Amino acid sequence: MRVDSHHHVWRLDRGDYGWLTPDLPIHRDYGLQDLHPLLGDIRATVLVQAAPTEAETQFLLRTARDSGGLVRGVVGWVDLAATGSTARIAALAGDTLLKGLRPMLHDIPDKAWILRPELQPALGEIAARGLVFDALVRPPHLPVVLELARRHPALRIVIDHGAKPDIAAGLMQPWADDIARVARETQAACKLSGLVTEAATDWRVADLQPYVAHLLDVFGPQRLMWGSDWPVVNLAGGYRRWRDATLELLRHLPDAARDAVLGGTATTVYGL
Repeated sequence: MRVDSHHHVWRLDRGDYGWLTPDLPIHRDYGLQDLHPLLGDIRATVLVQAAPTEAETQFLLRTARDSGGLVRGVVGWVDLAATGSTARIAALAGDTLLKGLRPMLHDIPDKAWILRPELQPALGEIAARGLVFDALVRPPHLPVVLELARRHPALRIVIDHGAKPDIAAGLMQPWADDIARVARETQAACKLSGLVTEAATDWRVADLQPYVAHLLDVFGPQRLMWGSDWPVVNLAGGYRRWRDATLELLRHLPDAARDAVLGGTATTVYGL
């Protein structure tokens, strides 16, 4: 089964997308009706939060229930620092479509915020409920992800967007060493998503190749999953261009390895 492990939908009148400002070309409503024509052979998706509110999580769960079986899982949001966060996680976990939770770490000034003592009970509850922790991080956060995994060995971590290496500047270090260490010393998985928005506006497949090759090398196909990051990907060429680039970058892999990246890993990790 081909899976898109990372996409969004949003409706501007909901009013909680603080980052989605009017100057952005994607400042409009996007729903599943806009996504369907782009999917090709993809039969299942994971819908990921784009606003730091539980109200949006409920919106996403309703969207998934009404998707006709397309959206097989939702990665939502809970205020991990709030009093009663463990009870909120337990309540949300009662919905079988909820597969994970994601704080928007890359927007929080304190890079080590997730290691604060008051958040640890919530992280333990995420692990106890069998939910995935999506780590929305940049390269400087990778040592923190390593420490998070050490403190919570039962927490299933998925690193979004390959931790957003600076492809536009052609930088490999320290990202390459740090993400290799995360892959080596933890059981974290990683999303092959969000890379083109970190590349130059006139990106070519060759610009992405060293980064994709490194992620394949350190995580292996069984811990790497493809995602579109739609509609954010529209800022960097669109869904189909990124999908075509991925297929070109993976063409050298054996069928079983390619199948893992294009669906098998997401199906296993998220329990789709």
